[in-house]
Amino acid sequence: MQFPNNFLWGGAIAANQTEGAYVEGGKGLASVDLIPSGPTRRAVMLGELPSYEPLENQTYPSHEAIDFYHRYKEDIALFAEMGFKALRLSISWARIFPKGDELEPNEEGLQFYDDVFDELLKHGIEPVVTMAHFDVPVHLIQSYGSWRNRKMVTFFERYAETILNRYHHKVRYWMTFNEINMLFHLPYMGAGLVFQEGENKRYIQYQAAHHQLVASAAAVKIGHTINPDLQIGCMLAAAMTYPYTCNPDDVEKAMERDRENFFFIDVQARGAYPGYALRQLKEAGIEIVMEPGDRELLREHTVDYIGFSYYSSRCISTDPDVLNKMTAGNVFPTVKNPYLQQSEWGWTIDPKGLRLTANQLYDRYQLPLFIVENGLGAFDQVETDGQIHDDYRISYLKDHIREMHEAIQDGVELIGYTSWGCIDLVSASTGEYAKRYGYIYVDYHDDGSGTMERRKKESFDWYKQVIASNGANVKYEASLK
Repeated sequence: MQFPNNFLWGGAIAANQTEGAYVEGGKGLASVDLIPSGPTRRAVMLGELPSYEPLENQTYPSHEAIDFYHRYKEDIALFAEMGFKALRLSISWARIFPKGDELEPNEEGLQFYDDVFDELLKHGIEPVVTMAHFDVPVHLIQSYGSWRNRKMVTFFERYAETILNRYHHKVRYWMTFNEINMLFHLPYMGAGLVFQEGENKRYIQYQAAHHQLVASAAAVKIGHTINPDLQIGCMLAAAMTYPYTCNPDDVEKAMERDRENFFFIDVQARGAYPGYALRQLKEAGIEIVMEPGDRELLREHTVDYIGFSYYSSRCISTDPDVLNKMTAGNVFPTVKNPYLQQSEWGWTIDPKGLRLTANQLYDRYQLPLFIVENGLGAFDQVETDGQIHDDYRISYLKDHIREMHEAIQDGVELIGYTSWGCIDLVSASTGEYAKRYGYIYVDYHDDGSGTMERRKKESFDWYKQVIASNGANVKYEASLK
């Protein structure tokens, strides 16, 4: 296999899952700082259990995370040793504007990311930066209701203009909102939305979605004005939905599920609300409040590329008996696919689904694609000699990379591949350290024990050879065992 000469191989992390130092350097509280681990986590992510400060009887793994804030040089050196061409990471909005509505940014926060980008560039690693990765300053949630409020567009524009002005000569690739469609599935995680009893949740979600879409288009406009060479994309939690049978009702249901997620990208890539969404809104009695100029902004400032995450495919049925077999392992409920295996967390493992999803997106949008998340969360065991044999991870990634290459052969234009959690981090879905994705093991555990020591896993050397060969060598060599 051979990939394009300029293909961006690398890894992906997020500020809220790696940095820690949650109140250092002038940083304010962010939404993710209030999402605990344990049994209440899902209710908080859904916006059903509001809190505006950390609670004494809860554990918040993101407060320490893996201490990337203090250890970024060590970690970037390890990424460079693997040969990374790119690192996808995010900026914490609350590091730049601690409350979110200030007129002037926090210089200490800006300088931190200057230092991180400089360190990456020193090692020849291209920063790929997400502006908002599940990160809303808590003050904006408490005082304005977060993205349900139109004022959020102004606050985000100020934030986007600040970071684009500051870093445009260091960062070429940007994305506006991480997995923007998560607003429909985990409203607090995706958009800082908290609901009160009796509120029309669907209306609030669509109004918040409109505000995020307008803010995204505004950020594209700002970025292209500052530097026309910037590549500014959107980001989708993607995966094809398979119909469980060839029953037309199942096929229609699968189409509806896919469209629920495509809605955001249809607007960001095509510049207008799609007809199916307008019908759904009308039938639901939802009238989105738009300001003059919104439609023009959306139409004239579409994205340059589409970033997406892919972990597993989805499956749906209209048969009530089949729906009883739903797996609860992922944010997206799915019927258990009898043809596919599952991970230890119940996520469907479907390498071919990556090729199918990439083709689906490229056929739909005809824009370059960037696979910015893909990986296997698993329990890793440290052997008595200190080694970590994660051949299961190598197998998962190898099979997905092969299908990615098939997509390229199909004619799909792919910018790069940054596998998720290239260094162990806090899982976004479960809040665990035990659910590990990385090529680099971090000695830290859910009970708070550990040294934070970094240690190479078996997959470290494997991915190093994949990058060095530009994807030509993905074999799991016996010498690596």
